[in-house]
Amino acid sequence: MVQIRNVPTELHRRLKARAALAGMTLSDYLLHEIRRMSERPSVEELRARLQGRSAATPSMSPARAVRAARDSR
Repeated sequence: MVQIRNVPTELHRRLKARAALAGMTLSDYLLHEIRRMSERPSVEELRARLQGRSAATPSMSPARAVRAARDSR
């Protein structure tokens, strides 16, 4: 069970309205949103994943690639 105390009135109203628009109870709507949020990697997880990757080395310089693209027209 999860409880959130001291939710500002305006925030509660907005969330309740969104739940109603989705045809859901507030509890079901919040559970759906929490699940969706937990399935996405956090900024920290993305950063760690990117830091673990090796740097890419282009096969040609950007200037040469632009020139080749222009010349092919």
